[in-house]
Amino acid sequence: MEDVQQQLALLRQRIAPIDRKYADGAALPPSAPARPRAAGGFIEELIRGEVVATPHGSHFETEKLWERHRLHGSAEISALSGLPPDLLAQISAGSVPNAEVSKWAFLDTETTGLAGGTGTYAFLVGVGSIEPEGFRLRQFFMRDYADERSMLERLSGHLARFDVLITYNGKAYDQPLLETRYRMSRARHPFDRMAHLDLLFGARRLWKLRLESCRLVDLENRILGVEREGDVPGEMIPYVYFDYLRRKEATRLVPVFHHNAIDILSLACLTAIVPFAFRSPEDATVRHGADLIGVARWLLQAERREEALRLFHRAVEMGLSDALLFPALWEIAAIQKRLGRVDAALGVLADLAASRNPYRARALEELAKHYEHRERNYAMALEMTRGALALADTPEMRRREQRLRLRVDRMRTPRLAL
Repeated sequence: MEDVQQQLALLRQRIAPIDRKYADGAALPPSAPARPRAAGGFIEELIRGEVVATPHGSHFETEKLWERHRLHGSAEISALSGLPPDLLAQISAGSVPNAEVSKWAFLDTETTGLAGGTGTYAFLVGVGSIEPEGFRLRQFFMRDYADERSMLERLSGHLARFDVLITYNGKAYDQPLLETRYRMSRARHPFDRMAHLDLLFGARRLWKLRLESCRLVDLENRILGVEREGDVPGEMIPYVYFDYLRRKEATRLVPVFHHNAIDILSLACLTAIVPFAFRSPEDATVRHGADLIGVARWLLQAERREEALRLFHRAVEMGLSDALLFPALWEIAAIQKRLGRVDAALGVLADLAASRNPYRARALEELAKHYEHRERNYAMALEMTRGALALADTPEMRRREQRLRLRVDRMRTPRLAL
């Protein structure tokens, strides 16, 4: 006990000078100033929206409306509400049922990687809808990884009022990625009950022969006439998000929200263009022959030969480059032959055989077959075969030439009278 008393006395002696120093009210030394938080650190400071709380946490949501009177490039927002309920039936081969446009959801995601996989997160999901007031967009944002479950729950609730999902490359990327994120969060995804139209496939059929690229950003520029300003390239978006997670400064995320919004608005406007070409192909207001060929080939796959034939003829009349003209003529000849219109097919094949083009040898071969098997005109068949051989020397054509030459020689050799 005495030791303790001695230690306390010694401690009081050491503290006494300090007490005397501040006994007269001298100020305490100032503490180090707190580090100010950077302006724009929170996304809600930069974009009008709200932090939404759910039983699984919280996340950020924002909403935007493009009013009816506005334009997106050459597209009128007001035209979206007038789209017919059966517009998507033909382009989807009947997999999308008739549904009012108010039941269509236009979806696009921004993610932490472009390859997908279980380690890739959809940190921003945008859903657009057609409403009487115009086109409305709701964006769901994951401020950090902990926000994911909350964001996904609200996304499911929002999609519950839609019957049709419309995406661009969404069947291969967006929907599988979101399904994976729901599974990783041990939640049920909302997509099983929704019919899904991926507009990429129809857009490619319609424009791939004329345009070098059918990326959404390229189509909105070439078809809609939209020039993006202040945009961030899609391939840079994952790096922007990772930088935000590291620095907790949301300023660079604003262009990402804009990028997602314009993607979805362009998707909606293109949905008002592409399906019409497949819904009523012969009435489609297509201005380029190359686009008609894309639709005609789609009709051929559906065994709608008469309609395809008329579109091929329209395409030729509208004018085509040689790279498209000769394949179109070849397909016209093939359709005419399948329909049993031999004379019409022969006329086209003769045109192909008369000029230098990639299909000349094949046209001569088809003419040789016709003259040999249908008309029994072996001399003409031999002439066509030799013309084809001069362009493409193949074993099959050599055998045909030998067979026809023997037949022609036999016909020319007079028979001896007995």
